[in-house]
Amino acid sequence: MADTSQTTPDARVEDRIRQDRPDHPTALDDAAMRQARNSAAFWAATGNSRGHEVIHRRSFLAVLGGKRAGTRILLQEPDPDAHELAELTELVGRSTGPVDAEDPFSSTDLSHLGMRNWQMPIMVRPPGPVSAPAMEVIRVQRTQELQAAEQIAIAGFELTRFAPYRPGEMFPATLTEQPGVDVFIAVLNGKAVGAGVTVVNDGFGSHYWVGTPPTHRSRGAGRAVMLGSLAPMANLPVTLTASRLGRPLYESLGFTAVTPSTWWSSR
Repeated sequence: MADTSQTTPDARVEDRIRQDRPDHPTALDDAAMRQARNSAAFWAATGNSRGHEVIHRRSFLAVLGGKRAGTRILLQEPDPDAHELAELTELVGRSTGPVDAEDPFSSTDLSHLGMRNWQMPIMVRPPGPVSAPAMEVIRVQRTQELQAAEQIAIAGFELTRFAPYRPGEMFPATLTEQPGVDVFIAVLNGKAVGAGVTVVNDGFGSHYWVGTPPTHRSRGAGRAVMLGSLAPMANLPVTLTASRLGRPLYESLGFTAVTPSTWWSSR
């Protein structure tokens, strides 16, 4: 992920998106709103499964975790009012752990919170056929499989906040019992080498925590996880927010960048 110092949309991100979609000079359809709603569904499910407080407001959703999990904020509208911004600021101020905020509209300036910010594109894949993965992909059903996915996500995203490892802290056993949530792992030679989470909400799918541990990169595990998890959603439009490294893979799978999303972090 590239770190930028600006609080307005990154011109480089917007220029590349316009080049990709010359027939759509502005944000495509309601991609930002769809990503906002799906992210909120995912983080509400995560918060509920972890036993964390989940706060719903018109313009944002907040999940209040502890010192390790931290606080997650998802902007749900492009225009939070003064009262909502004040509450959001208060929640950030009393967080005991790291704070991460996602603004898919790239319209709310949170620079007063002293957090760094960067941008990543929201990408959309229309409904369509999905190729078979080159390795086995399993929809997680057992505790051992879920813990394997959890450890891959922690290693792949370098989530040092979850060290030392505590089984079930990031992906609790009840996560896959939440509406619309599925976890997948790619298996190579009997070992889990890739993982990802999908959420289906209101007719759209989305991906989260798609990754591989450093020791198993460049072996096709990320592509396998994406293909295996896309297959059950082949008849749905699917969104995701792409890192710089992940974008080429997603483009090869039929995703198109449509609008920039701004992320903020206290770390």
